[in-house]
Amino acid sequence: MSISIDAGSSLYTNMLGNTGKTDNITQALNNSSATDEELMEACKSFESYLLEQVFKGMEKTIMKDDEEKENAYLTQFGDMLYEKYAEAATESQSLGIARMLYESMKRNS
Repeated sequence: MSISIDAGSSLYTNMLGNTGKTDNITQALNNSSATDEELMEACKSFESYLLEQVFKGMEKTIMKDDEEKENAYLTQFGDMLYEKYAEAATESQSLGIARMLYESMKRNS
């Protein structure tokens, strides 16, 4: 099984800023001797990371008035909040991205 990421893609470029998570995911996906459990964990990690990036992108679309103060807690802990939301959504399997990716990879291997 071989998975490649195009270095010119915007997803890859965005992922470069968060190399700790993406290195682990890439290593797990490129490991041809990975067990089914390891592969599923890598797929869940990818789904969680993808959702976290979507949540952060959605936050940028919120229009704010000049008078509106920034929430100090959200400024300080916003990244952790989005990470936990993404993990919870992944564990509940409500979207099923990890399952679809896993099944596709197993079928193509």
